[in-house]
Amino acid sequence: MSGGHDNHGGGLNLTLHVWRQKNREAQGHFETYSLHGISEHCSFLEMLDQLNEKLLAEGREPVAFDHDCREGICGSCSLVINGQAHGPDRETATCQLHMRRFHDGDTIYIEPFRAKAFPIVRDLVCDRSAFDRIIAKGGFVSVNTGSPQDANALPIAKEAADLAMDAAACIGCGACVAACPNAAAMLFVGAKISHLSLLPQGQPERRRRVLAMVEQMDKEGFGNCGNIYECEAACPKGISVENIARLNKDYLAASLTARPERESSGGF
Repeated sequence: MSGGHDNHGGGLNLTLHVWRQKNREAQGHFETYSLHGISEHCSFLEMLDQLNEKLLAEGREPVAFDHDCREGICGSCSLVINGQAHGPDRETATCQLHMRRFHDGDTIYIEPFRAKAFPIVRDLVCDRSAFDRIIAKGGFVSVNTGSPQDANALPIAKEAADLAMDAAACIGCGACVAACPNAAAMLFVGAKISHLSLLPQGQPERRRRVLAMVEQMDKEGFGNCGNIYECEAACPKGISVENIARLNKDYLAASLTARPERESSGGF
């Protein structure tokens, strides 16, 4: 069901409560705006574009919000809409959410992601560079320079390849953090750990990777997983919490086997 109303071709009339905040030190607040005649066929971000056009025409400050590809791939369009990360549709990024999902006369609350590790930069824009720092600690494989191998040089079981591809679908948007009551990043880190640990290319650095990435995750101030599964429900790519179990398994194995080596050699 789309849930929207055609309003006889006249478009949707909406009341928006949008979070406004000049910078991360400023006291934020909601401001209320009215929009009229919004097409149910436009996307949520296109609706925000129209809001900003209206504000600019009135000589007022436009609303800052993140966006890039607008194709549900980059993860930039991270908003909390009526209390839900990315809005009411399952497995849908904000940019892929369409206004037909709303009713004529609706009131919509629009906020940035709320987490200690995602400080607000301005209005609806969060600093999610904590994810970049976690990736920099180990979300890659080291390879020798030179000509690439043939595509089929490394045989990989279909089940492992499918699971790795499912985990690699994570776009790093941070909805899992925004939806979690503890602001945990376990689903994100679990997905990044899983898609490499399931493939032969990821094995040489497997233990080092999980220890380093979890250590950085803790440094960034993310909370602990409470097994509530809100992260999976909010994920626009449907990343499974099974990746968190795989992360915990790898971390336990790495902790037990790496500790003597770290104590004797001073680290990896």
